Amino acid sequence: MSQPTTNTAHTLGNNTNINKKPAHFERSDHQRVVITGMGAITPLGLDVDTTWQRLIAGESGIKPITHFDASTYRAQFAGTIEDFDVSQFMAAKEARRYDAFIHYGVAAASMALKQAGYIEQVSAEPAPVKNVDANRFGVIIGAGIGGLQTLEDNRDALANQGIRRVSPFTLPGAIINMAAGMVAIKHNLRGPNLATATACTSAAHAIGLAARLIAYGDCDVMLAGGSEKGSSPLGMSGFGAMGALSTRNDDPTRASRPFDKDRDGFVLGDGAGVLVLESLAHAKARGATILAELAGFGMSDDAHHITAPPTNGDGAARAMMMAIQDAGIDPCEIGYINAHGTSTSAGDVAESRAIEGLFEACKDKLLVSSTKSMTGHLLGAAGAIESIFSIQALLEQTVPPTINLDNVDEKCHLDYVANTARLVNDLTYTMSNSFGFGGTNGSLIFARWTD
Repeated sequence: MSQPTTNTAHTLGNNTNINKKPAHFERSDHQRVVITGMGAITPLGLDVDTTWQRLIAGESGIKPITHFDASTYRAQFAGTIEDFDVSQFMAAKEARRYDAFIHYGVAAASMALKQAGYIEQVSAEPAPVKNVDANRFGVIIGAGIGGLQTLEDNRDALANQGIRRVSPFTLPGAIINMAAGMVAIKHNLRGPNLATATACTSAAHAIGLAARLIAYGDCDVMLAGGSEKGSSPLGMSGFGAMGALSTRNDDPTRASRPFDKDRDGFVLGDGAGVLVLESLAHAKARGATILAELAGFGMSDDAHHITAPPTNGDGAARAMMMAIQDAGIDPCEIGYINAHGTSTSAGDVAESRAIEGLFEACKDKLLVSSTKSMTGHLLGAAGAIESIFSIQALLEQTVPPTINLDNVDEKCHLDYVANTARLVNDLTYTMSNSFGFGGTNGSLIFARWTD
């Protein structure tokens, strides 16, 4: 395959326009967007705090698959969810109708709403939001593949038991937008209701687009994020057939090893992450506790290949550059990047080259890590939980590590915070990167809240 003739990363790194604030940068408090709540279901824990504590301790959430017989599969392990009780968030009869990715999305959204103060407690009962105009409260929750397990189960029922055994909830229980729909129904959110389906960039795009709906004035508050349950037989066999998954079956906790020269593919993860975004004016008016500000958002496409990035990371660099321009900051003000870092041969190198070129003036001081080394790759939910990690890094002034990084690939030349979390004292901006099949890219910049 022919390679680009221009060293794009180097060109971007010397772009004289990158530090100029765009004309729209001077935003009013109604256009500035802040985060006031977060919820997560991950392979490391069933809430944000547990997940974060295990993350900074460098623990792995990867384990052998037990919910089906994977003994003949190329990859027999994943970042699955354990001990999750859906009855805390949905009535049992209702939960049976819907795929687990919807369960996870509803749970993460409820936790985020509780932290933000819009509901008093998390429960299985309907919980309309309080003290807010529900007509101006919307939802965007994305997914990369949606309810695979539900589709598989009903296809098996059709083949083995006949048409009468196919559930009338086969399609409503599996379609990607139903996580956002169920959240809106449960909490009486009558504003914009959308779902992004941009592969592994779904959640990052959901968060960025939600912020723009607020800034444009279409709503005051948005729940935004992603949810995924890809560790079904079809999901595991499909990714396995591509040769995309690690096959380190004898040592699953060490299988996800971004930027390590011995990496052999990514590890699938399940879960959800949801954030409450609202205009600064709205948050101030109700006296909300602000966790961080969403300062910048950028998107691009590689236009190169359905799964592989260009070797110089051009698309990734352009998404990061646009996020920086949107934030109106100097690249060197960003102290930490939560990398897409999937532990694939081509992807890790391309992202590293993009970062090296764009942050050429300060790359020696920049911290970069891939938390997928501990959670696995949550596909359409990855950008949401990694945004949460980027915000937690600002709140705790702690950068999570890249575990299993024993021998850095000689093509990767950054500080990847190998194996041990790093305490810092001047972290002001963090970036979260997400890149997906089809070449779609998204970057988010979060700012430490000090007012």
